[in-house]
Amino acid sequence: MNNGIKHVFFDLDHTLWDFDKNSGLTFKKIFELNNIDIELSTFLDVYEPINLKYWKMYREERVSKPDLRYGRLKEAFDEVGVHVNDKMIDHLSVTYIDYLTTFNHLFDGTIEILEYLQFKYHLHIITNGFEEAQERKMKNSNIRSYFKTVTNSEMVGVKKPNPKIFNFALNSAEAEPKESIMIGDSLEADIEGAKKVGMRTIHFDYKDIHNGDNHPRVTQLKALINHL
Repeated sequence: MNNGIKHVFFDLDHTLWDFDKNSGLTFKKIFELNNIDIELSTFLDVYEPINLKYWKMYREERVSKPDLRYGRLKEAFDEVGVHVNDKMIDHLSVTYIDYLTTFNHLFDGTIEILEYLQFKYHLHIITNGFEEAQERKMKNSNIRSYFKTVTNSEMVGVKKPNPKIFNFALNSAEAEPKESIMIGDSLEADIEGAKKVGMRTIHFDYKDIHNGDNHPRVTQLKALINHL
């Protein structure tokens, strides 16, 4: 049911673009290239929550972009007990970004749902990711053309859930909050942030771990058809 919705805003990482899968493939590649002898699954088990922690600090302006890129690797290597010197960590942090957008797996149903929605709504992106990387992700995974506007935190100077980034995106889209809906994986950044400016929301709970929360929720992108 439409319910007056004209504009659909998506998060990118962990919502359309399968960040965990692409990141894992990137680490496999750069570890091989740089002869880093480490069990990939062990590293990823440690790295993924550390990465989420650093992104939360980045959203809260507690770490800079360079600090995020270095710190998440340094902390992960320390935790798994593998010594990697600072020069190599700096090198890996650069090559990780270089190779990340060469892997472009999307969540199941991404293309199908965008094809379905594009004829009914104006589609947009709001992302906290770095501008150059996000543009490459969308271009290389062949989804950039679906979106009328793309708003990232670097162009606004603040990150979700700050209301300024949502208001910037709404203004860019020439959209009113009451006719707009936000779809994303983060309850804090996407759902609570969008609600504060008057947008409706759908939580993409791809890990299916928030069943008790009082939010419209899908665990598969194709289920958005039932809401939009």
